[in-house]
Amino acid sequence: MGSTSDTEIQRKSLSTRESQALSRLASGNRKVITIGDIMGALDIPRKSAKDMAYALKEKGWLEHIAHGEYLILPLAAGENAVYTEHEFVIASALVEPMYVGYWSALNHHGLTEQLSRTVYLATTDRAQERKIHRVTYRPVTVTAQKFFGYQPTAVGSNQVNISSIEKTLVDCADHPEFCGGIGELAKAIQNAVEMRCSWERVIEYLRRVGNGAATKRIVYLADQLDLDFPEYDELVENFTTGYPLLDPTREATGTRDSKYQLRLNVAPESFLPEDFS
Repeated sequence: MGSTSDTEIQRKSLSTRESQALSRLASGNRKVITIGDIMGALDIPRKSAKDMAYALKEKGWLEHIAHGEYLILPLAAGENAVYTEHEFVIASALVEPMYVGYWSALNHHGLTEQLSRTVYLATTDRAQERKIHRVTYRPVTVTAQKFFGYQPTAVGSNQVNISSIEKTLVDCADHPEFCGGIGELAKAIQNAVEMRCSWERVIEYLRRVGNGAATKRIVYLADQLDLDFPEYDELVENFTTGYPLLDPTREATGTRDSKYQLRLNVAPESFLPEDFS
């Protein structure tokens, strides 16, 4: 650890009242609290609760994460308050509704070995990117039509919505820029084979999401990885018009492939596992 910084705050001692408030608020392993929670815990008016929240933040016991919402920094963290709670819990407090998705969900499901210091979350709301304790939280605004395919998942003592394996693959095909590019998606699809991924459900989700580019990318990768994909012919027959980029994170170069109706701006040997290139 280095010296005191934005990730390491010297804690200041608490008054008896503040200590009482924190112990009550932290009961039941709660990590995120609101001004209303402080009002209720101490039976005090809103202004007094806001003043207390500000004081606890200045002393290094609370972290402000959203409007009127605070994260309780671990009570057992010692003099230097360094954040130790799972980033997904913070993400779940930043915007509502939400689910952890894209690259972050790939990590959660063990579909990629690449770690990202950005936590990606899907939401139907509009929310700003935030940086808390050196971690960037990137909300991706999606339409209500695309907001499905997740379930509450235990993260410590909390429940956080995380997209399923099938929906994560579809979301990453929809937006490869939020999963590290087409190479990461190729590795994720290969790893998903060993995790009993339901390809029928992937196809169902592709149709619900309704993005033709996502379908083309997954069909293309299924072919490159020698996957026996269900309903293959029907998917190909219903390809949408246009030639989207295979990998939107890379330059708009390469040939237009009439079979997949994709612009192949990345050579397969540059991203496929050695067994397939």
